[in-house]
Amino acid sequence: MVYDVVVIGSGPGGYVCAIKAAQLGLKVAVVERRQTFGGTCLNIGCIPSKALLHASEMFAEAGQSFEALGIEIPAPKLNLEKMMGHKDATVAANVTGISFLFKKNKITAFHGTGKVVAAGKVAVTSEDGKVEEIETKNIVIATGSDIAGIPGVEVDIDETTIVSSTGALSLPKVPESLIVVGGGVIGLEMGSVWARLGAKVTVVEYLDSILGGMDSEVTRQFQRMLAKQGFAFKLGSKVTGVTKGDKSASVTFEPVKGGEAETITADIVLVATGRKPYTQGLGLQEAGIDMDERGRIRTDGNLRTNVPGIYAIGDVVAGPMLAHKAEDEGVAVAETIAGQAGHVNYDVIPSVVYTSPEVACVGKTEDELKKAGVAYRAGKFPFTANGRARAMQHMEGFVKVLADKESDRVLGVHIVGFSAGEMIHEAAVLMEFGGSSEDLARTCHAHPTMSEAIKEAALATFAKPIHM
Repeated sequence: MVYDVVVIGSGPGGYVCAIKAAQLGLKVAVVERRQTFGGTCLNIGCIPSKALLHASEMFAEAGQSFEALGIEIPAPKLNLEKMMGHKDATVAANVTGISFLFKKNKITAFHGTGKVVAAGKVAVTSEDGKVEEIETKNIVIATGSDIAGIPGVEVDIDETTIVSSTGALSLPKVPESLIVVGGGVIGLEMGSVWARLGAKVTVVEYLDSILGGMDSEVTRQFQRMLAKQGFAFKLGSKVTGVTKGDKSASVTFEPVKGGEAETITADIVLVATGRKPYTQGLGLQEAGIDMDERGRIRTDGNLRTNVPGIYAIGDVVAGPMLAHKAEDEGVAVAETIAGQAGHVNYDVIPSVVYTSPEVACVGKTEDELKKAGVAYRAGKFPFTANGRARAMQHMEGFVKVLADKESDRVLGVHIVGFSAGEMIHEAAVLMEFGGSSEDLARTCHAHPTMSEAIKEAALATFAKPIHM
């Protein structure tokens, strides 16, 4: 049998690509090395972490915020086993859903490790070593990414005392202390889970700020918010060693700008220093597929590799390592293979940090606009002046809208606050259609809502906000 498309990997990019291709009438197969579909995101990433983030946030609210609302209850008691059960049930429901969608769309699944033999041929090696070769007109590589480790430092990640994000999702008890190596999204999200449940969290970060690449005003204010929650930060610090003791682990680091080394110890060390493309064992070099200096697969504007009939999407290609970016690329590739005009607008890809409060952004940062010499106007509005935020006791944070000084086209929107990840999408829709800050400010927003802060921030770019 010859397939129209074989997708290697069933993460968000892979499974979406497969489903879209099947919907377009193509005969599709998927190769997945796990026994369950969904890749890192659904199994050990986005979905389980959000289940724990939500559960731990509810625990923290019950223990700290209910009394002011007139709800008097005893101090909440943590049942970590049940909380983990909620996480596992959430994962199971999601991966089962992908399996159902594959069957619904008549997608053939091969469980095993996929390897590109050549254009039009994929070999699948099962757990028992049996090799099966699949013929196909097109191959889509969607194998995602793996933990990157600490550059230049040998670390024994045992997923017990020294853990990656995978181990941090399944700790058997709340650690008294946790060191997070890396101040990016994953480290801060997982650090937030365990901080809310009682751990003392210290973040060691190489850069001088957390959430590198995000708007610097946002990251400064957000760091202060996390510090109020008990986070300690060691910024501008280069980790030189991570060692495991009998019942703890230690991290040694030194100032990036020079100075004496320091060693701190905790029950658990979480290594969250980013991710790298997962391309080993795929046969890419043998198939003649070009790679860049960072180990990513080179693609053109239509996500084609240099080998005809072979495409690549998601974390294995350039761009932000985000599930929704991979999904959009999956749809675009399926449409291209089907003879349509697939396209991804990389200028309008939102990013969210699911802490409390959340951080969300889309488009350019103020730092990027300054560096590029772009003339712009910035409008800001704080949630302290928003009626709904006050009613819900979620007044931390603000909205910032950045608009071109001449055309008024919105170039970027940044939000720190409760439910920022949901609110950011009206900005994304506006920017997708080239909208202006005046378009946004003159669009009627329901009252009282948190989203009114976006309208007020937009108004502040060319006039004055009403409520401050």
